Amino acid sequence: MEHFVYQDGQLVCDGVRVADVAREHGTPVYVYSEAAIRENCRALRDAFAEVEPLICYAMKANDSVAVCRALLEEGCGFDIVSGGELFRALKAGADPKKIVYAGIAKTRSEIEYELTSGILMLNVESEPELERINAVAGDLGVEANVALRLNPDVDPGTHQHTITGKKGTKFGVDLDAALPVADRAGEMENVRLVGLHMHLGSPINSPEPYGLALERVVAFL
Repeated sequence: MEHFVYQDGQLVCDGVRVADVAREHGTPVYVYSEAAIRENCRALRDAFAEVEPLICYAMKANDSVAVCRALLEEGCGFDIVSGGELFRALKAGADPKKIVYAGIAKTRSEIEYELTSGILMLNVESEPELERINAVAGDLGVEANVALRLNPDVDPGTHQHTITGKKGTKFGVDLDAALPVADRAGEMENVRLVGLHMHLGSPINSPEPYGLALERVVAFL
């Protein structure tokens, strides 16, 4: 279904004329199709149905509580990169056990907030960050679930400033250095390594880079 169409020369979103929205709310105004959001979410979920995925929406794309609630109703969790996003996710009604905390600049107060909120896991970008999470978890008397972010050294063929999974970028741990970091996590008293994470960049218009990256991550696993 096309959710944005022209009817009699007027732009219409899901049966509502955008001009009427602009008159009522003023401009600039952002208009989203809830039906399109739900439809795309279902398509993604159906594509991966065989592995029963937890689809976590990246709130940094749009943290509107209305958008988040629509995705919650579709069974989604959230991928967050700040304490502020956690606050908004919980305000929208999210289950903390369906929230993943990513990002390379986690502060101590944010780590404390995530751990006391009981989120699913924190993605670890480096060994120093792993040490920090272990220390904070120890001070709180809890165990932190973490996923190690790997850099699979794959060029996804996108813009040079949005590539995040190629060697030399600031994101993740290089594959040739990741095993000692994983071993270190296993020695720590207050963290539990529960997964691996990767992110190649955006936009990516072909599945091939994902296939190559997954081959390398599975080999590492």
